[in-house]
Amino acid sequence: MLRLYKTIRHRKGRLEEGKMMNYKNTKLIKRVLFIMFFLIFILIIIFPFYWMIVTSLKSPDALVNFSANLIPPKVYFENYIYVFENSKLLKYLQNSLIVSGGTTIICMWLASLSAYSIARLKIKGKKYIMAFILAVSVFPGIAMVSPLFVIFKEIHILNTYWGLILPYITFALPLAIWNLHAYFKDIPKEMEESAKIDGASSLKILWKIILPITAPGLFTTAIIVFISSWNEFLFGLIFVSKDSMRTVPVGIMMFQGEYNIPWGELSAAAVVATVPIIIVVLIFQKRIVSGITAGAVKG
Repeated sequence: MLRLYKTIRHRKGRLEEGKMMNYKNTKLIKRVLFIMFFLIFILIIIFPFYWMIVTSLKSPDALVNFSANLIPPKVYFENYIYVFENSKLLKYLQNSLIVSGGTTIICMWLASLSAYSIARLKIKGKKYIMAFILAVSVFPGIAMVSPLFVIFKEIHILNTYWGLILPYITFALPLAIWNLHAYFKDIPKEMEESAKIDGASSLKILWKIILPITAPGLFTTAIIVFISSWNEFLFGLIFVSKDSMRTVPVGIMMFQGEYNIPWGELSAAAVVATVPIIIVVLIFQKRIVSGITAGAVKG
């Protein structure tokens, strides 16, 4: 009996050990597959930008004689020299910076006040208000081009910064309000009530308490607004006809000639135009990640 018991126990131990090994192998396979999928996903995202850099470093002959070299055989910096010396790219960058920065500042100021009011004030039909705001954010911009063009022409703001900032704010504000409302509504009301007991006004509470607490969400929303304004093309093409007032996307599009497309110069200009966005994201990456994580937890 003792020998039979030991045999059964030994077999049971081997079965459990086999199950544990199978579990570890399955877990290892899943981890390897996840890493491979992640690397492929990152490669798909990064490769277009990498190929744009490679194209910007190729000579016209290398571009005409197309070759799929991942590394250019000879680095050709003349494309960048041409972009800075023979084009108005710096002026386009300045215009985009002014328009995107102005849009972000005004939009965040209005969105903070609006989102805080909706989150804290007793307003009837809040759900319908938020639904209307969300509907406005998905409204197609092409449908607004004609009426806005007529209005801007009458008030003489075509070919001005305000002629771009105002429509950019119109389409960026609903999404900003929606994002900030999600952060403001989850802040405990006890904090505001204690501040009101100490004599603080609503604006002071918003400025001194609410905004510092929701800083990650503010930075995340501001980056989204800035990038969307920086990359906007339709309004920049329709509302601006002066070359000195064009933004980066429209200015780069104007590089192409009637009979040829200078891919080298276009790629170099696109790389230069992408650098400011990369710098902004790298500077505020910790706050952006914090804001996205906080939004995911709160949602």
